[in-house]
Amino acid sequence: MQTWIKIGLWILFVLGFASLLWLAPAWTPAAAQQPTGNIPTVTGTASGPFITVTNPDGVNVRAGPSSFDYATIGYLVVGETAPALGKSLAGEWIEITYLGAPGGIGWVYAPYVSLSPGSLSILEPPPTATPRTTPTINPTFAAAFQVQMTPTRLPTFTPPPPLATLNFEPAAGMGSRVPMGFVILGLALIGILGAVISFLRGR
Repeated sequence: MQTWIKIGLWILFVLGFASLLWLAPAWTPAAAQQPTGNIPTVTGTASGPFITVTNPDGVNVRAGPSSFDYATIGYLVVGETAPALGKSLAGEWIEITYLGAPGGIGWVYAPYVSLSPGSLSILEPPPTATPRTTPTINPTFAAAFQVQMTPTRLPTFTPPPPLATLNFEPAAGMGSRVPMGFVILGLALIGILGAVISFLRGR
């Protein structure tokens, strides 16, 4: 009896598994969804003067005609073209149609591109970006480096007293004395005379 029960259970198990395989939906590979509509390109169609990138490393597209005052908004590879709209006052920058940027325009450096025949008008540069924060100086730190100078008045110049001139007067009785030169000459003559006398007496 137990053997028939086991056989029945196995038959039910096999039939259930087969029914699952039969009723399961067939597996089909999912196809990738294709985009619909037109995808806008970065550059527009050139209908007038246009630029062609000649720099092997490409060229950056900036928001204005300066590498320092305007940020980079895009990039063009070598050989890529774009419609030219105008140029800067010095002719170093060319404004182009660039759909990947706000407003659909950008600026490229003129030496990195070639310009097709045609005249370009001079355009005013766009305003530069306003900084989000204005740098301020901490007044506490600024006060630490400020030296307070107390003005002092220089002393008033006082002229020195006038110098006294000394006047020497000749002593009384100096005019009647014998000059010292005569005294020395007399002594010299006496000495010579004594030497001559000594020499003669020695002979």
